[in-house]
Amino acid sequence: MTLPDSRHSWWTHLGGTALICVVVGLLNYLMQGGSFGIAMLYSFAVGTQISLYIQLLMTGVTRALRLQRGDLPELRHGWIGWGWVAPCVLLGALAGYAGGLWLGDLISGRHAVRPWNMPQGRAALSVGFVLLVSVLGTFFFFVLFRLNALRLEQAQALRQAAEARLTLLQSQLEPHMLFNTLAHLRVLIKLRPDEAQRMLDRLIDYLRATLQASRATEHPLADEFERLSDYLALMQLRMGERLRVKLELPADLAGIAIPPLLLQPLVENAIKHGLEPHVDGGELRVTAARDGKQLVLEVADSGAGLVQATDLPGTGFGLSQVRERLAQRYGNAASFELRPQPGGGSVARIEIPS
Repeated sequence: MTLPDSRHSWWTHLGGTALICVVVGLLNYLMQGGSFGIAMLYSFAVGTQISLYIQLLMTGVTRALRLQRGDLPELRHGWIGWGWVAPCVLLGALAGYAGGLWLGDLISGRHAVRPWNMPQGRAALSVGFVLLVSVLGTFFFFVLFRLNALRLEQAQALRQAAEARLTLLQSQLEPHMLFNTLAHLRVLIKLRPDEAQRMLDRLIDYLRATLQASRATEHPLADEFERLSDYLALMQLRMGERLRVKLELPADLAGIAIPPLLLQPLVENAIKHGLEPHVDGGELRVTAARDGKQLVLEVADSGAGLVQATDLPGTGFGLSQVRERLAQRYGNAASFELRPQPGGGSVARIEIPS
């Protein structure tokens, strides 16, 4: 008495069928009397066979229609139209009724009266009751599975919307990163043309690798650190010995997947607003560690610190991108904070499921 094409259809089918059998068995016992156990036995013997036969018939019809018409939406939702449902219910109900009476007799050792041995009025009532319960049960399961299909479609739509939002955020981030890098290059051209040439060559290689990798929705943490290493090599051409870099990625964390360019805005922010304004520059440290089931990523600098950085223009875009991408991808399972570091500088900390 159910329809195919739901992820949990068989479990729902069994549970719903058992509930219907209990109700029908209780009604038979109240109306006809006799043994409660026998009433339940025949109710389950008949009900389970009717349910099984209707399920098999409708599954077969649905598969045949898919081969003929393709995977149409109505077939995915489990409804093939009353023109096909009615014969399946009729045949399944009659076959299940006969088979269930035989099974009940076999288990109980009794001999239930068959419809063809009943008076005409009672036989019509008995068969009509079986057909009515079969039709109502089938329609009940269809409504139940249709609601489940709608929930699955809604969840899929929400996931697709989140993925589209992440793609939009990433497309905004890429030119932001490129403009920042070109701004550095423009300054260097005026001051040290030879170094600007080397930086331009490095920039071309960096952009080729980074823009190709950023088209994916995620990549291994090792690739993220490799892109950061390329970017920081560019920045070291500009800042020289004023920029000291430490990248720490344990081997067992290298394969964890994260969104591309997740750490890039934090590194840019640390250099632009932490280390560059500092006369002596400082150290930039990017680390990855595991804390229980969480992956902890930190970008720390020993530069100007948060007090000076908050008064500078342009600090909001990169950080807001990080927060929004984390919210879109991980929801409440992720956290992000930017705080002062003891002894000077700041540290940005991300925690995401590993």
